[in-house]
Amino acid sequence: MMEPQGLIFDCDGTLADSMPIHWRAWEQTCNRHGLKFTEERHYALGGTPSRLIFEILGKEQGVVLDPLALSQEKEAAYLLLMPEVKPVEPVLAIAREHCGKLPMAVATGGQRGCIMQLLDHLDIADWFDALVTSEDVENPKPAPDTFLLAAEQIGIAPESCRAFEDTDLGMQAIHAAGMEAVDVRKIPGVLPRQEEEA
Repeated sequence: MMEPQGLIFDCDGTLADSMPIHWRAWEQTCNRHGLKFTEERHYALGGTPSRLIFEILGKEQGVVLDPLALSQEKEAAYLLLMPEVKPVEPVLAIAREHCGKLPMAVATGGQRGCIMQLLDHLDIADWFDALVTSEDVENPKPAPDTFLLAAEQIGIAPESCRAFEDTDLGMQAIHAAGMEAVDVRKIPGVLPRQEEEA
């Protein structure tokens, strides 16, 4: 493996063990609006902006809805639960070790306001030199745009970056960006939520 010049981290499921909490917010919102959405699919679509997921669900189920309004409703439900989110310690240890030594960014499919609150909650917001969210790019993950913009903002060529992800869509995005990819699900101490609960 090369020595990276910059590190880029996904947030939900990578730095923060927030996916189970997100699921609870999804379940509440979907039940309220009569939408079918399984926990398995929630994990499979990890990294996809919530407004796009609501758009997909509406089309599939023939329901007329406002994806942006439902996305905001789901995020509001999540924010109420955010105090329960814990860090993914093995990944945080990597970020902590390189903090102040290498340029670092967060590249997420989440919404800026929500992610900033999450990083503050984990007390790691000042570790990172850049934050790129789904609101900053036209094409979210699995397109490479989120990671490419993060590399640009920390001033490091993509091929000199190492990026960390916890979903298949996120890994696709890193590979498409030409970066070294680390699947945090394979780091000792980090297991997919479904395996932890199995």
